[in-house]
Amino acid sequence: MTIEEMRKKKRELGYTNQMIAERTGIPLSTVQKIFAGATASPRRDTIAALEKLLAPGTGEYGEFRPDTPSVRESVPAYSGKPSRPGIDGTQALRSGTGPHTLKDYLELPEDQRVELIDGVFYDMAAPTTIHQSIAGFLHKKLLDHVLEHKGPCYPFISPVDVQLDCDDKTVLQPDVLVVCDRSKYRNCRVFGAPDLVVEVLSPSSRKKDMQIKLAKYYNAGVREYWIIDPEKKLLVQYDMEHLELPVVYNADMEIPVLIWDGTCRIDLKEMYEAISFLWETD
Repeated sequence: MTIEEMRKKKRELGYTNQMIAERTGIPLSTVQKIFAGATASPRRDTIAALEKLLAPGTGEYGEFRPDTPSVRESVPAYSGKPSRPGIDGTQALRSGTGPHTLKDYLELPEDQRVELIDGVFYDMAAPTTIHQSIAGFLHKKLLDHVLEHKGPCYPFISPVDVQLDCDDKTVLQPDVLVVCDRSKYRNCRVFGAPDLVVEVLSPSSRKKDMQIKLAKYYNAGVREYWIIDPEKKLLVQYDMEHLELPVVYNADMEIPVLIWDGTCRIDLKEMYEAISFLWETD
């Protein structure tokens, strides 16, 4: 079987990477990298073990489907503990006694950058040059792919309002996002869940991006979520569409764009080398 055939069979059977690792004895990190496309040439014995599990008629999990209501509960990112809006270092702005709405958001001064999450305003500090350069690099690579392949998807870069839950209580501004249903773009904002969301961490946004927004994106149906830590030069990729555990990429690796089945790959080494001078001056 090819990797693509295995990936298809994995989806059909509803297997998670964790389930495959437990059944085959292959390390979870190896399974994650194989199905994410990060490992180009897996070992022969690894392929044999995967084929034994995924070949037609050999599956042992029946028709298991991870679609119970509990699968989209709030979970923390790769570190830290759950937090609530407005505490644990995330600055929330409140006024009045009731929750804020889209109307309140639109009436704010243009120079006041905030996000609205479940009726609470969260202040957005001005991004650093490193933050903006990472977002700009990724947006260009995603846009180049779209222009080359002429698909329906389109990437945006902040500031773009995302009315995530299709209500008047949450408006987010992801650093980079990809929308594949162009009808979601209306009234100068995205209405509903993007397909891919990228957030670049900053000291003031870490807990919001890693916990509060992670849960919001997960529950809204975002298919893929990246969290980038510029300080540690790590990228955490969440395959939310298939309910997989996150995969962590370092600065020397390539990351496949899962919503495009890995046909687009981002070279993180190229990105960090291009902006390395910024660490010398900041």
